[in-house]
Amino acid sequence: MNLDFWIDPGCPWCWLTSRWVVEVAPHRDVHVRWRSISLFMKNNPEPESAYYIGAIHTHGLLRVIESVRAAEGDEPIGRLYEAMGVQMHHEGARFVPAAKFLADVGLDLSHADAFDDPAWDPVIRASMDEGLGLAGDNVGTPLLGFDSDTGQRVGWFGPVISRRLVLPDALKLWDGLM
Repeated sequence: MNLDFWIDPGCPWCWLTSRWVVEVAPHRDVHVRWRSISLFMKNNPEPESAYYIGAIHTHGLLRVIESVRAAEGDEPIGRLYEAMGVQMHHEGARFVPAAKFLADVGLDLSHADAFDDPAWDPVIRASMDEGLGLAGDNVGTPLLGFDSDTGQRVGWFGPVISRRLVLPDALKLWDGLM
């Protein structure tokens, strides 16, 4: 199965659900393509909002992800997202510079220039529009998209996972949903 998984690096629910998918994938022959959805673009927080600084930072990280994708294809995106997620969600380092993530996974540091480059925003918006077109506009992250057994393209908001599952439970959840 080919699975599109829309991510915002700052979303903890997206992160936990992504770890579930990564754990299940080799046991269910799932190939994951990591896609961009910006909660900054989606929610449009006011600059005075406590949410604004974190959302604008992770939006910049999505620009970096799309720069990497344009140059390197989809293959390194999972590793890059994992490096971001570990720092942000396990080590509590919310505002790590993009160059650190790129260095951690052996990618060209010049992609860090994309962080402040709004030229990547239409690419992020197109990715978002595809995911929201499948799952509906009144959702957040995580979003999953795939082709059903009948060949119809479908999308879901969620599942929203709040803790790591042991493998047998992770597989049961996957099998129950798919």
